[in-house]
Amino acid sequence: MTYYPGRYAPTGVFVCFEGGEGSGKSTQSRLLRDRLAAEGYDVLLTFEPGDTPVGKEMRRIVLSPETGVLAHRTEVLLYAADKAEHVETVVLPALERGEIVITDRYVDSTLAYQGAGRALDLGEVEEVARWATGDLRPHLTVVLDLEPEAGLGRFEGRDRIEGESLEFHQRVRQSFLDLAAKDPDHYLVLDARGPVEAIAEAIAARLVPLLPQARQEPGR
Repeated sequence: MTYYPGRYAPTGVFVCFEGGEGSGKSTQSRLLRDRLAAEGYDVLLTFEPGDTPVGKEMRRIVLSPETGVLAHRTEVLLYAADKAEHVETVVLPALERGEIVITDRYVDSTLAYQGAGRALDLGEVEEVARWATGDLRPHLTVVLDLEPEAGLGRFEGRDRIEGESLEFHQRVRQSFLDLAAKDPDHYLVLDARGPVEAIAEAIAARLVPLLPQARQEPGR
């Protein structure tokens, strides 16, 4: 596979949804997939962790409450393994075919949850995550911002990460906002409390300038 260190794929469009728990990432990623597919684009909807055979095992370990306490560096490395396999076998092949790849979580989640949330050295965590992904970056990252108190209240049961303290999730939220503020050209921050349809329209509008890079069926 061809990697693009510190760059963006020259073919296809890579879109990432980020945000805290219960912010609507899965809903908005599906809506965007359906919209773009209806317009004739080849779209791949994927997620992290867990959308590869290797990733499924990583997901079981990092999210299952039965895992218990993991060393923080161990957690970073497990997520990095999932990302490496995901990019190599799922994301890059689709981009090279000219598809639009929409992922529910990517590198920023590692920086927010394992970096800020676990209070690890952010530079060290980023180095691991960027190396694992070949520093392939999304053309657009959509951050759906929501107070942790509201997002966590949408779950009856919680996985290992959702069950962390409110302070943990507050650090995660602030990290997403800080990352977006550093690179506004490649980020879109939206209030997740807004109407689902209005959020979807704002995302679609922001994506329009990127679509010429994607393959579209003739006549669509």
